[in-house]
Amino acid sequence: MDTGFRYPELHEMVAGRKVAMAVSGGADSLLSMVLLKESGADVAAVHGCFLGMEKAETAVAGLKKRCAELDVPLHVFDLTSEFDRLVVEPFVQEYLKGNTPNPCALCNPEVKFGVLNSAAQGFGAELLGTGHYVRIAEVARYGRVLARGADQSKDQSYFLSLVPRDSLLKAIFPLGGHSKDQTYAELDKRGVEIPLPSESQEICFVPDDDYRQFLIDRNVKLPGPGLAVLSDGRKVGKHNGLWRYTQGQRRGLGISWKAPLYVLDKDMERNLLIVGTSDELESQGCTADSFNFLVDFAEWPETVFIQTRYRQRSKPARAAQVGSSLKFDFIEPHSRPTPGQIVAVYTEEGAVLGGGIIRE
Repeated sequence: MDTGFRYPELHEMVAGRKVAMAVSGGADSLLSMVLLKESGADVAAVHGCFLGMEKAETAVAGLKKRCAELDVPLHVFDLTSEFDRLVVEPFVQEYLKGNTPNPCALCNPEVKFGVLNSAAQGFGAELLGTGHYVRIAEVARYGRVLARGADQSKDQSYFLSLVPRDSLLKAIFPLGGHSKDQTYAELDKRGVEIPLPSESQEICFVPDDDYRQFLIDRNVKLPGPGLAVLSDGRKVGKHNGLWRYTQGQRRGLGISWKAPLYVLDKDMERNLLIVGTSDELESQGCTADSFNFLVDFAEWPETVFIQTRYRQRSKPARAAQVGSSLKFDFIEPHSRPTPGQIVAVYTEEGAVLGGGIIRE
């Protein structure tokens, strides 16, 4: 069946155009830069230092060497204060509200496609390239849209669902049709060394992925201990501060019960941790706000496919606008979505319709 999807070739999108390639020092962005240059783009590399210039020394030194070998100019920007204001501080505040934020999804629209892209436009860049495994597709019904990458195991469209449509239409994703294995093979074939060969950690600004210790070190006033109760109100134990828990969590609750217990919800007003058994984890739907429409809502199909976690198969749902929010009714069983996380919305074929922040 013809889905109406067409994926333009890289050379037809970039030949003769000035492209700023966001490089981190890793394999994905490095191969993307090489492919852009080979496709006839006028490429300049841009590197944003998010955690201070000192911590970026290794990456910058390696990038300078690689870019010189490839005859690509490199621009380095210190975005430490912007990153802290736009990503780190909102991350902290969401935890204080009892939510579980997704800082990578926020970094993309605010910093990579926001501040860094603006800096690149300052030296005349028409397009911004990144190493994400996603594609831009031309679809008869919607025009140009963000779509899943060819490598379903690496697809990162979930993390780009909050990026405004105008920014995505000026973006280039050279690895959209590649697999991760191909990336290493292509660099090896060209004899290009990777400045930072190890994969980045889950949250770049949280040491050892220990968000609890990070929040303690941030020196903010964190909510204290309270009661843990079942959904019917029965007291079953105590918690050590609601910010330490996330919906669906099983391990580390410290509660002895006749059946395994999971975190169902958090009552911030009464400082209660609400727990229950696995059969209570299923949800009938969720509500999201701060929605970023990549396709006008009026053009959405009756059945959409939603993803509320990165490593999750998208599932069918129906969507309705309720005031400034979107309400999703799940058509088949779905694990309980986590407030603060992202809901990304797709067509069955993999076009991204938009994304928002889950509230309940």
